[in-house]
Amino acid sequence: MKNLVQDIDLLQPEAPGTEESCGYKVSEEVNTGKRRKLYIESYGCQMNFSDSEIVTSIMQKEGFDTTSQPEGADIIFLNTCSIREKAEQTVRNRLTHFNGLKRQKPELMVGILGCMAERLKEKLLEEEKIVDLVVGPDAYRDLPNLISEADAGQKGVNVFLSREETYADISPLRLNSNGVTAFISIMRGCDNMCSFCVVPFTRGRERSRDPHSIVAEARQLFAQGYREVTLLGQNVDSYKWSPEENNKARLEKGGIANVVNFAHLLEMVATIHPDLRVRFSTSHPKDITDEVLHTMARYENICKYIHLPAQSGNSRVLEVMNRTYDRDWYLNRVDAIRRILGQECGISSDFIAGFCTETEAEHQDTLSLMELVKYDFSYMFFYSERPGTLAAKKYADDIPLEVKKRRLNEIIQKQQAHSLERNKLEIGKVQRILIEGTSRKSDQQLQGRNSANKVVVFDRGDLQKGQYVNVLVTGCTGATLFGEVVN
Repeated sequence: MKNLVQDIDLLQPEAPGTEESCGYKVSEEVNTGKRRKLYIESYGCQMNFSDSEIVTSIMQKEGFDTTSQPEGADIIFLNTCSIREKAEQTVRNRLTHFNGLKRQKPELMVGILGCMAERLKEKLLEEEKIVDLVVGPDAYRDLPNLISEADAGQKGVNVFLSREETYADISPLRLNSNGVTAFISIMRGCDNMCSFCVVPFTRGRERSRDPHSIVAEARQLFAQGYREVTLLGQNVDSYKWSPEENNKARLEKGGIANVVNFAHLLEMVATIHPDLRVRFSTSHPKDITDEVLHTMARYENICKYIHLPAQSGNSRVLEVMNRTYDRDWYLNRVDAIRRILGQECGISSDFIAGFCTETEAEHQDTLSLMELVKYDFSYMFFYSERPGTLAAKKYADDIPLEVKKRRLNEIIQKQQAHSLERNKLEIGKVQRILIEGTSRKSDQQLQGRNSANKVVVFDRGDLQKGQYVNVLVTGCTGATLFGEVVN
């Protein structure tokens, strides 16, 4: 049997916008006559893709168009991910490729952006002679100055982590967008110190964006024809903004006078228009509240889907991971979701197989948790030690690779069965679908997602992307629903 451990261990490959662990995008071809060309490759999570849109906006104002081919670029940026060793190795391999381009075009500038830049800093400049710029995720405003330094023959480095930067005043340039769905970053950084994770060290402390700017961005997107926004944060449930802490002057102008939490923000965005669907990612099990769930239940246009990473089904392993909840707490949150939002609400998860000290019995607890919850899909990996994390400092990476892979295969197999089981429950039901574009497999079919974040494929007819349609689900695989339009 084929080994189920893939380069991208994602069990919903056809779902657009769900590359929360291992996505990959390149800049599009845009030619408005500007003097220089920018090429960006973006790796990792949705936040990285959102950041690349901010970078593109900054660079456009500096006289850059974008290209989809590195051979035509004056500057190449790699917006990087450090969550797994493989992600970093992929970037190093790409640098080797770009080295050949730079030999042909010595004036070509190469920059490393994002989490890998923050984590490795000057080491990148020492080991990768091709690199001209190293820019952390809070330093993108400084790109024009750093490029000027590189143009003058100096290396440009800025990896300063800010406690204030949210890029709230920069309108992202959504070149990779389908024109229907868009990401909105509502906060940056993370205060959770999960022992396996580099994010607190690469993206800094949590800070929440002004809700006025979030609502204004969502309202502008709707006016431009977008019909779905995804509110992004490392832990959206800890979103918290208060005028006293962030902008006292706003009170004098009749602005928000009280603390705004995530439930409030969800409602503010949902009330922009009933045809603007609202999603969010990612939730932390320790923070998601019944208030958020009841807000979701009140508004039909808030999608009934929650990404709720478990990581493990065993309480001791969760403690070693420093997740700050146990198995019972997690199941309590799942019970609340089912009670308030119904069995139809989509739930997905993250799992790490073979974490430090995990026993076989504790691995079985993960499988039993999956049986209890029956996730719609999951993002699944075996443990990869990340230098600088608490786990790397405190625990030995003591699970043999072959055991990690075998445990991961068992998790994947169980998730495949559950995904198919959950999708079969949709057959015979009519779903409201937002059309996002042409199906990946046939230009005679369209695809969109239902409220639970499941991809639905149906015949094109005379329909257009951006429309809402009612689709009767007639069949499925573990990854996709198929149906007929019944409008």
